Order: sequence, then C-alpha cells, then structure tokens
Amino acid sequence: MIKAGIIGGSGYTGGELIRLLLNHPQATIDFVFSTTRAGKPLSDAHEDLLGLSDIKFTGEINPEIDVLFLCLGHGNSSSFLNNYKFSENTKIIDLSNDFRLQNDASFNGMEFVYGLPELNKEKIKSAKQLANPGCFATAIQLALLPLAADKRLQQEIHVNAVTGSTGAGVSPSATSHFSWRNNNISWYKPFTHQHLGEIGESLASLQGSEASLLFMPQRGNFSRGIFVTAYTRFTGSLDEAKAMYAGFYKDAPFTKVSDKEIHLKQVVNTNMCHLHLHKHEDILLITGAEDNLLKGASGQAVQNMNLMFGLPETEGLQLKASYF
Repeated sequence: MIKAGIIGGSGYTGGELIRLLLNHPQATIDFVFSTTRAGKPLSDAHEDLLGLSDIKFTGEINPEIDVLFLCLGHGNSSSFLNNYKFSENTKIIDLSNDFRLQNDASFNGMEFVYGLPELNKEKIKSAKQLANPGCFATAIQLALLPLAADKRLQQEIHVNAVTGSTGAGVSPSATSHFSWRNNNISWYKPFTHQHLGEIGESLASLQGSEASLLFMPQRGNFSRGIFVTAYTRFTGSLDEAKAMYAGFYKDAPFTKVSDKEIHLKQVVNTNMCHLHLHKHEDILLITGAEDNLLKGASGQAVQNMNLMFGLPETEGLQLKASYF
C-alpha cells in the first residue's frame, strides 16, 4: 500500500483528496497535517466524511511516507518544503502554482515535472516531484493541445471559461458567499489570469512557437465545475478536426470527445474532461467541461500518483457523475 501524507487538508481540494484516498484500493492515508485543527477528526472540516474514517488532523509529519500531497495556498508550498524534510524516497505532488512554470521547476535540488498526463505521461511516470496543473489550465489545455500539436494555433484564440464558487477556496470572500454569487455572473482577471503562463508553455512545447491566447475567466452561480468555450480560425474540415482530437486522446482514459453538445452535469464528481467540436464557416469552436476539484485538482493529483507508482491510471478514479 502507498502511504500518503496530506499537508493542508481542511480546504476543498484537501477534502476531495481525502475522499479519493480513503476509497483508493492501493493507498492509505498516513497523516493529514494541520496546524489549526490538530487533534480534531477529519469530519470537523469535512462533514461528508462523518463515520468514514477515524483519522484525526495532526501537527506532526512522518518523513518516511511514500507520497506527499501539498494542498496549500499559492506561495506556501515552497515555504513548507524549506521547513520540513522528507525521505529521498518520498514523492511529492504539489497542488499549488509554486512549481508549474519552467523557471520555478527547480527547487532545493528537486525537479518538478508538470503534471498534465495528456501531455507529459512518460515524464510523470519517472518523476519524483510533480507540479499539478491549475483547474482552468487543465480544461483550456485539453481543449487546445491537439491544435498545438498539429501547428494550427497561428491565429488568436479566444477563450471564455466559467468556474464554480469552489474555485475560490473554502474561505468566504466578497465574491464567493451565497447572497452575492446566487443569480449572478461576473468576470475577473481578464487577459491576465495566473494560469496563462502554464498554458502558454505547454502549447509552445508542442507548436514550437507561442500562441496568442485571449482569456476571459468568469464566476458562475454554481458550486463546482468549469465550462470552457474556445474558438479560433481553422482552415480544415470538422471531420479533420475530429480525427485530430481522436488521435491525440486515443490513450487518454479521462479525456473524451463527444459528438453531442456537452454540459457540466456530465463531468461533476468525476475525473473526466469532455470536449466537443463545432465548425462555423472558418471558425472552430472547442467546448470543454471538467470538475474543477477533481480533474482540475485532486482527481488529477491521484491520477498522477497512479502513474508515478506504476498503477493503472484509472485506479480509484472510476467515479460516476452527479447527473441529477
């Protein structure tokens, strides 16, 4: 059994990671570290875990664990790794944005591999340290990678993506509490979102040149999920585009291209990303949907753990959507 430690287990991504690992046939949770909840049961923070585990939050770490998950706020993972040391055999999966960019991948003698399985599966298999992609970044990259691989992103790409309130984290804010979010929609960080850097590096790694991406993130009035619409000029036929996407994702168990229009309920509570292609004159529209807490965070982290330990990629992740 893989012994896992979790740092920062009281947030939304930490809670989903705990839920997945409790039900994983090849993994066991050794500890869940928290400086503010030490000694309290996991259900103190995650009420859905009531009666499912006797594990309590702890202020102590076990440096000999097999895998460490960092579910900390952005900028805090590097600080934590400066203060706590783990065995040379401990694999590290970071869910923040501290190590995603190429300039940040080297840290204290460690080399973080960018953990998008549909792009870097072979590198992930041999990685000791891994930077889990961002939620928006995952959905947008999966929508565009086949075009980049075929050198088709030569024109501007317009992307609109709507995320649920859980994307803002568990701590309430002016734009995440119910009264403001309900029956409402708004944009934020237009054209400057922090995930653009990792998206740009991935697309350039396939295309050989930078792509011009105009990204408009929006806050949706729902709890979880990301719905992406991206469009750009495309001179080929719709059938050619479909063949391109089918070929690129033929070995990707969690990314599927649908002939029908897609929606969020197909993917919420799963590790899936569903894509749909539509052609209008010389414009190709790519629609994508994922669960921001699973394929966009904790589910993908477990997917990466599976690859790093030589397990089937889908182990512990065969989840049914919350469709109704």
